[in-house]
Amino acid sequence: MTSSPAPPPEPAARHRTPKLGDIAAAGGLQRVHLIAWRDLDDVEAGGSEVHAATVARLWAEVGLDVLMRTSWAQGHPNHGRRDGYEVVRKAGRYQVFPRTALAEIRRAYGRPDGLVEVWNGMPFFSPLWATVPRVVLLHHVHADMWKMVLPPHLARVGDTVERRVAPLIYRRSRMITLAPSSKREMVELGFRADRIDVVPPGVDPRYTPGGTPSTPPLVLAVGRLVPVKRFDRLIRAAAAARATTPDLQLVIAGIGPLRGELEELVAGLGAQEWATLAGRVTDEEKLDLYRRASVVASSSVREGWNMTLTEAAACGTPAVATRIAGHVDAVVDGHSGLLAEDERDLARHLAAVTSDAELRARLSAGASEQAAQYTWEATASGILAALAEEAERWRDRPWRAWRRR
Repeated sequence: MTSSPAPPPEPAARHRTPKLGDIAAAGGLQRVHLIAWRDLDDVEAGGSEVHAATVARLWAEVGLDVLMRTSWAQGHPNHGRRDGYEVVRKAGRYQVFPRTALAEIRRAYGRPDGLVEVWNGMPFFSPLWATVPRVVLLHHVHADMWKMVLPPHLARVGDTVERRVAPLIYRRSRMITLAPSSKREMVELGFRADRIDVVPPGVDPRYTPGGTPSTPPLVLAVGRLVPVKRFDRLIRAAAAARATTPDLQLVIAGIGPLRGELEELVAGLGAQEWATLAGRVTDEEKLDLYRRASVVASSSVREGWNMTLTEAAACGTPAVATRIAGHVDAVVDGHSGLLAEDERDLARHLAAVTSDAELRARLSAGASEQAAQYTWEATASGILAALAEEAERWRDRPWRAWRRR
């Protein structure tokens, strides 16, 4: 019925995570600029924005002077503070790239000791203009995502930049990605393996087991309703799984442009009584859903990690997810969840977990064990350590030594 369980991961040693303040001091880092496409307050914010904002908050908490520069966020001021760090939201979706570069060149917000570029889709091309130590956070290779989210001519541009242009420009850059599988894809594109660090995302400590499991069994998915998530496949797979688990319920939490299409699919399948598009949910509602769900599901075709899987795992909820880069690292197949090759596999695995109490209990225990490895402190430390090492290399450059004479 399922693949053989993979060996469980070795538990993380949280106490060995270096202190952020010590890392910053060793690298001579006091002021850090973080540049990203979108802000956490953007209506389209997702995992990348949560990741950047959490790291910025943790750095600010230990005394670093952090500035985050993003595009304009609807209904929010251009300047503000959040969780101890400065936020600058200026320019639209496309103008943010040249305007951010120009602002950094002109030192509009002062000269930082280090720069973090978050490459989410189109890069900022920091190697061409940055004159301070820097690292580049690339969550995943976008590949076939381009044609799913952009018109054909723009999709070709994005694909060409990612596959042919950027690997040359960023070849000497210190890169950070979330998962070993994403690193392998980057190396295939031409990025240098020795310049890529793998730093997984953390899990917020509020995600813990609790509450009462749902009866009937509940399949939960969380994410923006966009093409790359392929929620249409999940809805069809859940419908097929009901042949084995007739009382199965499906909840998809999130907003996005495909809501209308998904509502039509639900209606076409006659699934209105068991499939719910819950829309935007609060953090408290999301926690409750994670705890009540029998399984968290992802039918995405491209992910850097998918933090919803490890958030749910921390609540003791196993996953059923597509076998793609990112998922293969967030989910240990047969231990913390089950990975699916296609839509038929998704249906089969959903049916198995929701109908087999023994299987679900075993995967639930594995999910809790897997999630215990990941903390945001370790994530923030890993990125800061890479930036501190780049700062050390920067100071040791021959021309820098000559200028100090």
